[in-house]
Amino acid sequence: MFASETWSLYVTILLVVYALIILFFVIRGNLKTKNMDDFAIGSNGFPAWAVGLSLAASMTSAATFIINPGFIALYGFSGIISFGVVMPIAIFASLIFFTKAFQKHGSTVKALTMAQWIGKRYDSKGLTIFFAILSLLLITFIVLICVGLTQIISKSLNLEPCYVLMGLITFVFGYTMFGGANSMVYTNTVQAIIMFVVAVILLASGSEYFSNGFEGFASLLSEIDPNLTKTTNPESFLFRDYFEIIVCQIIIGIAIVCQPHIITKTLFLRSEKSINQYLTVAIGCMSIFFLVVVVGLYARLTFPDLSLDGTALKMDELVSAYVVKTFTAGIGVIIVAGLISAGLSTLEALIQSLSTTITTDLIAPLSKKETFNQVGLNKIVIIILAIVSFFLSYDQIVDPNVSVAIFAQNGVYAYFAAAFVPVLFGIYFKKVSKNAVFIASFSAVALHFIIYYGRITPYMQEPVNNPGVSAAIAVVASFIIGNSLYLISRKKT
Repeated sequence: MFASETWSLYVTILLVVYALIILFFVIRGNLKTKNMDDFAIGSNGFPAWAVGLSLAASMTSAATFIINPGFIALYGFSGIISFGVVMPIAIFASLIFFTKAFQKHGSTVKALTMAQWIGKRYDSKGLTIFFAILSLLLITFIVLICVGLTQIISKSLNLEPCYVLMGLITFVFGYTMFGGANSMVYTNTVQAIIMFVVAVILLASGSEYFSNGFEGFASLLSEIDPNLTKTTNPESFLFRDYFEIIVCQIIIGIAIVCQPHIITKTLFLRSEKSINQYLTVAIGCMSIFFLVVVVGLYARLTFPDLSLDGTALKMDELVSAYVVKTFTAGIGVIIVAGLISAGLSTLEALIQSLSTTITTDLIAPLSKKETFNQVGLNKIVIIILAIVSFFLSYDQIVDPNVSVAIFAQNGVYAYFAAAFVPVLFGIYFKKVSKNAVFIASFSAVALHFIIYYGRITPYMQEPVNNPGVSAAIAVVASFIIGNSLYLISRKKT
């Protein structure tokens, strides 16, 4: 058992109160949701600060607060550099680079989804369908978040993960089908505020380890494993050298912004004038959120042999165990609220984005009727997504073949590797052929999976490999292919 009876009682009360707050915003949002436009991007523009907090909450997830600190607990400083420094800087730079231009183009083409935006930008229904199909890969990220949330809640309540997973999916998918963007922006705002408070508490929780300064902190880690204090870790499969730690993470950080639940946030804004405030709020919050990976080092110092009461701790259990062991029940429930918020905020955005894409870009075009109830159809899609997500998540909990983080990364990385060129070229290049875009995008997906599963390059020779390497190579190759085809077409014209 992870938690005491008092702890479990407090968490139960927290979950009830949290659910009521969420339902308040869902009911409020549902009253404003009359059609798919309302569900996808809201009935009217939202305040910039609220959308900024929503982006921060959606951009960071259970992976940021639960999964990634687990990697840091295993591999140390090398992971901090990779996940806590290099990737965030690349993400912030990419957001600044893409946001204003995408918002301008998004307003022009009146797109509800990423797939729709790409299709309209290049005047190609085929590209819309292609990216709508590719968006199904994002269900792997949904699985990651469901597994992470299930772990923290089940450990806090001393319940079987299966029942927690079932209740979690029923609740989240259930309320998401009614509120859409009109509720999501405000639930994300509340969640981001809670996450910020919790991030500060978590970061401060390890202050005792710094009683002898940073050198003393590093010395404690080195006593457990000297590799924990090195800038590269040859024993890991993620942080072996600077190519993985820096080069790959820069490329991934730049391209990761091209996910539909991230870049389309700009379409929620009232005007182009509010972008600066939106970015300032989002980047400020995310700077703190990304630093939470440091808690992984606190967890390793707390559980030096990676076990609790003689039972080995899985990577995705380390943060949960650290929270339960370190904090009193009163403070602990606040921490649990933050961890839940980190997961739910991204989960809501993914469900909303993916269901909208499936409904409007895959199913609706097949209908011969000019008008039909897309909102009702969208609810059916969400129910199907819930069922699929449950079985995939349950499988990852009871019989994982690979880390759930790697499972998710493979899917998500393949998607944004394919989306990078269409978004970049669509914003900044003129008269780009749809064929060039398709070939570049298809090449990205194919290369990513061929390199990863074909075990191509020295980085792909371990039982579990780093999807960031294959995705980074795929992004660069896709850009070279797309740019080459673009230049060739310009010479012909």
